[in-house]
Amino acid sequence: MTTTPVPEHLQKPHIRPIQPMPIKKDDQTLIALRDPMMLSKETVVIPPQALKALQAFRGELTVEEIAEQLSAPAEQLAKLAEGLDRVGLLWGPNFEELEKQCKQRVADAGAFPAIASAMLGESEEACRAQLDSYIEQTEDPELEEPVIGLVAPHLDYERGWPNFAAAYYALRDMDPPDRVVILGTNHFGMGDGVVGSEYGFQSPLGTCPADDVVVSAMKDKLGRPYIVDQLDHLPEHSIELQLPWIQYFFGNVPVVAALLPDPFAPMLDDDGERTTTEQFVDALRETLDEVGGTTFFIASSDLSHVGPQFGEPRPVDDQRKFDVERHDRDMLAKFLSGDAEEFIGAMKWNKNPTRWCSVGNMAAVLQLAKPKALELIDYRQACDDQGHVLVSSAAIVLH
Repeated sequence: MTTTPVPEHLQKPHIRPIQPMPIKKDDQTLIALRDPMMLSKETVVIPPQALKALQAFRGELTVEEIAEQLSAPAEQLAKLAEGLDRVGLLWGPNFEELEKQCKQRVADAGAFPAIASAMLGESEEACRAQLDSYIEQTEDPELEEPVIGLVAPHLDYERGWPNFAAAYYALRDMDPPDRVVILGTNHFGMGDGVVGSEYGFQSPLGTCPADDVVVSAMKDKLGRPYIVDQLDHLPEHSIELQLPWIQYFFGNVPVVAALLPDPFAPMLDDDGERTTTEQFVDALRETLDEVGGTTFFIASSDLSHVGPQFGEPRPVDDQRKFDVERHDRDMLAKFLSGDAEEFIGAMKWNKNPTRWCSVGNMAAVLQLAKPKALELIDYRQACDDQGHVLVSSAAIVLH
């Protein structure tokens, strides 16, 4: 009797980046393995003790070697690898096929689907009513100079709406621009350079198409590296959460969307297969000069991330909140000077102790928009009652 040979990617399983999420089932704690790219609708659930096996799934050891190392049954580890592979959580042909299918769905639609922005409501009417409510509760900042861009948060709307509304209130009496450049943060994707998009984006309020003229020129200048990881936009919320606000004031205006990397994290391989922030900024600035028209800029930016959820040993108390705000305001002062190099230098010198997640896109928006002045409209901290997590954000306008 012959047996079917085990594929190499199952002999030495190599797990893709995942998000382990604790869940409760029948009074038992289990771990759901979320795929950041959301390639499959299925979710693998494992007992907490199986996490040790996942840590060994690095493509270096065989299942038998891992079993020996962990004193675990090889048959169970093999079944675990097969289950992960079925939903595309292992590097291998199944992942490649699921990724191919996902790319085709996005290409056929011409836009990334609404996911995070759907939290506003199930219909366009419900979403507009919610945005109406947010704006009605927001004070007029009484700006005296024209606005060319914003820094707005990408927190969920429940926690972040006051700063979303404070920033976007500035658009209330503006005419729609020819395009909006949205700079986001790549929280979960595979790309370690700038990740552009040749597609538009959907929200409950409609679809903002890609600015084909600008995107085409950017692809000509930067080549395949500019869009090679564009599927990272599918699970990413930092671009999408800006859309309903843009559509509320400007309608379905064309967008140029890009995810900017952390300037303090070097690329895994400096092999020319990714677009650097410097290359992106130079190419986009040149392209916008060539095509003309009006461009509005948005940096989708959260600030500090502190508390046990981010690996800190103690819950967030009043003193911690005070210290975080003092640090945030010191760094915001550097940003508000309008000097991108000084801002990055200050963050680097401080070693970003409170985990600002959007230094890259904040610096880039200064380089692209070249504002004559910046104005801090609001600063807030969102913290749960248990002090498990605090995320700060700001509403800033660029004049």
